[in-house]
Amino acid sequence: MKSTQYTDKTLDHFRNPRNVGTLEGENVAVGRVGNPTCGDLMDIYIRVGDDDTIQDIKFQTFGCGSAVATSSMITELVQGMKLDDALKVSRGDVADALEGLPPIKMHCSNLAADALHEAIKNWREGVSPEDAKKTPGGTACHPIPAAVAEVEIKGLDAYEGKGLYRTLDHLDDVADERVVVLDTGDEAAQLAIDLTEHTGRVVLMTTGKEPSVSPAVRSALRLSDVKVLAEAQPLELLGEGELERIRVHDLNEDEEYELTADAFVVLE
Repeated sequence: MKSTQYTDKTLDHFRNPRNVGTLEGENVAVGRVGNPTCGDLMDIYIRVGDDDTIQDIKFQTFGCGSAVATSSMITELVQGMKLDDALKVSRGDVADALEGLPPIKMHCSNLAADALHEAIKNWREGVSPEDAKKTPGGTACHPIPAAVAEVEIKGLDAYEGKGLYRTLDHLDDVADERVVVLDTGDEAAQLAIDLTEHTGRVVLMTTGKEPSVSPAVRSALRLSDVKVLAEAQPLELLGEGELERIRVHDLNEDEEYELTADAFVVLE
């Protein structure tokens, strides 16, 4: 199966998700996982019977199609199951039940299992649904790119004032230039969008599969003229006196290449 191909069963659960909603009242627990910063958030609600079985289960998911499909599937898998048995349900079980997931989406099924396990843990520890939803556990479906402080980019000091910007108060300073903005969150993405009013060549570079932005900014990005360069790690700034190129590591292909650029923006 190709890396971007979904099975008919996965598409069915995405288009017609089962058990969507919430649960209230006694004997209810919720597991929340994900990371709202990058747009993936999942709540799984369970109602536990006196015999330690999952009497009812619902979910609410904001995320990619795989996250929705795996949430839907896991609710069908564990309905009526003993809690101990439900804890054994893994991402492989979810993927198998969907008759396979694209390799690049396998991590999304792990999110569904994590949410279920979190709900069971919260039930056993007596954590109320209100408290459980205050801080998501688990991991995001699309991991946030590494923080700038954790990325060693050679040549930053050498190109200070020569194409490297840590702030950009006057956007017309880079008018008509080839600008690369490093993805550090909503502020950087919004800057990239604003820059399209001054130049037609704006790239938002992110080490993730998608930019680490909120859902609202992600929608604005899709409607903008910003080109998103995903799974790209900047390694070094290059040029004769002024910035001319950026050496980049393609994290997907594990190859290096040089990207032409007049300006590189790394917001602090």
